[in-house]
Amino acid sequence: MNFVAPLISVRSLCILAFALLSLIGHAGSAQEAEAAALALASDQENAGYMFRAEVWVGALNKDIGKAVRVQLFKGSEYCIGVAVPRGSGIHITGSVLDLDARPVGEIQPVLDGWGYLLFFKPKKTGVYVVTVREAATGKKGDTSCAIVTGYK
Repeated sequence: MNFVAPLISVRSLCILAFALLSLIGHAGSAQEAEAAALALASDQENAGYMFRAEVWVGALNKDIGKAVRVQLFKGSEYCIGVAVPRGSGIHITGSVLDLDARPVGEIQPVLDGWGYLLFFKPKKTGVYVVTVREAATGKKGDTSCAIVTGYK
């Protein structure tokens, strides 16, 4: 009898199952980060902000922050929601950088540390940068992050 072929297929199935479970876990954290950012946004809709349909979602490394470019227009007021999954225990901070790479606007962090809102009214139309990094408090680890932009 040949037992090698069934062993190889069982091993392959186990590797495939592990890979799929890893992907599902990562996708869930991305979905949780997006849901957290949208929760921040929904609170601001009552204040008159209209949020863009697209949400930026990406990986946030524990050692390196992210810098995401956004187009902002003079005359509009912006509210930018940034979040990681609520249950991750990871705390984040960040800012909006102007055309000269200076932090601008006002940050309002969530008490539990998993997100914050940035409020900013640009004096010039242009490409600005939203930064996010892990704060000194909270757990350290790689996670997903989401950014949603609203204006009025």
